[in-house]
Amino acid sequence: MARATGIAVGTCSWTDRTLVAETDWYPKRSMSAAERLAFYAGHFSLVEADATYYFPPSPALTRGWAERTPAGFTLDVKAYGLLTGHPVRADSIWPDLREALPATPAGRRGVYARHLDPDLLEEGWTRFAAALRPLVDAGKLGAILLQYPPWFTARASNRAELAAVRRRWPDLPVCVELRSPTWWADGHEARCTLASLRDYALAHVVVDAPASSGLPPVVAVSHPDLAVVRFHGRNDTTWKGRTVTAAERFRYLYDREELTGWVPRLRELSGQAGRVHALFNNCYRDYGVRNAAELAELLACAY
Repeated sequence: MARATGIAVGTCSWTDRTLVAETDWYPKRSMSAAERLAFYAGHFSLVEADATYYFPPSPALTRGWAERTPAGFTLDVKAYGLLTGHPVRADSIWPDLREALPATPAGRRGVYARHLDPDLLEEGWTRFAAALRPLVDAGKLGAILLQYPPWFTARASNRAELAAVRRRWPDLPVCVELRSPTWWADGHEARCTLASLRDYALAHVVVDAPASSGLPPVVAVSHPDLAVVRFHGRNDTTWKGRTVTAAERFRYLYDREELTGWVPRLRELSGQAGRVHALFNNCYRDYGVRNAAELAELLACAY
């Protein structure tokens, strides 16, 4: 179905704790990480690797992903949080770069990009890209996801940061999810945002998210090669919760009617972009894999 329609469906991660420990989707809970990836790839042709948001990958890790998945399988890779303005744990930073950090003040919850020397931060961008080379060589890298936080608002300095992505990664496929509603505040602002993404050759990530996020599902294409839709669920209660786990935050199971409503939108995107990636981030137990399988079925029937 994915090859016929240009639409690939999958989930954001294949190793979420509640999926592994609290469901029987995987045939054995004792499976290794490699075995789980191989099993997952037998059901879906696309996955997003999100562990790379917390710890940057090594070439050995991504080489393993390439070797353990079949021909035609695609991995989107979420960028390390340090590169997109999020706080990260100090022990997640490359050891030699970590040594250059100033002393961590007591009470600091994480390290931000501003704490690194600009040249060292640029080195981080270079290393992250280099670690994905095995996926690129195997033809299995779909895109790098840059997910920017709500405080990354629509101001000139942040537009310049988006423009700098292409200087850093001139030849890599990149998609961008903007979590601040300011980028989509009205029709004019949305058009400016999409125009900027087109100018920078960055693929727009369409989001399906709770109303409390303030993020509208802007169904539009900014890059002719790729459009991405990420389904975050519609749980208004937990979206902004600070004490819940990621699984609890995205605890939402789409019903068939809600998924059916996305079929014409995905077909519209596939008419404008060479590839469409539909990824479920409702990573509570087996909600993501269930919804991904159901959407794939609906799309197959529609075509």
